Amino acid sequence: MELLGEIYFSSFMKNFHFMSFLSEGKTPWNMFSENSLTRSLSDHPVGKDPQAMRTGQRQNKGMRTRLGCLSHKSDSCSDFTAILPDKPNRALKRLSTEEATRWADSFDVLLSHKYGVAAFRAFLKTEFSEENLEFWLACEEFKKTRSTAKLVSKAHRIFEEFVDVQAPREVNIDFQTREATRKNMQEPSLTCFDQAQGKVHSLMEKDSYPRFLRSKMYLDLLSQSQRRLS
Repeated sequence: MELLGEIYFSSFMKNFHFMSFLSEGKTPWNMFSENSLTRSLSDHPVGKDPQAMRTGQRQNKGMRTRLGCLSHKSDSCSDFTAILPDKPNRALKRLSTEEATRWADSFDVLLSHKYGVAAFRAFLKTEFSEENLEFWLACEEFKKTRSTAKLVSKAHRIFEEFVDVQAPREVNIDFQTREATRKNMQEPSLTCFDQAQGKVHSLMEKDSYPRFLRSKMYLDLLSQSQRRLS
């Protein structure tokens, strides 16, 4: 009980300082260092059981990784190359200025290019909205399903992950679209997500896509590809 009391008090004090930082116009990432947060986790071991200790260590490692991403969050070209579907140097050599420039022609052109999708995903991660693209891609893959048995299970999995209220990666769609998709789950078909997918596509096209084209990530990428030609 004393340990739980310490943890709850520590959590209360962190929340108190968090609100103080916000009221002063400061960013929350300056509140704690990565080391101080992960150290606070290791200060309260789950127990003496070796298996529990190993689980705690894995959780700490995951927390350190997440904090590292947040503390160095940016939209530079280096963020894009870190998640390319190929080795970064080789991928950048394959990516021509013409191809990267064509991404600005339309949102669908961007989505048709694997490096365009990778760059856009990296950008969305900096805005914490990558679930929209992941849902759209999941729907595209879902439409290729040929097995009826797999189609039903895949449909419910996509709905539970992206569409349902408080889903782990809930996408931003209106109530009517969500409920219409829920009804489609009674008899899933290859078109059961069309309405929701269209809404998410429109949202990304009108909102995230224009910001991506103005982002430092995309401009840096164009600059690097142009320098290789000179």
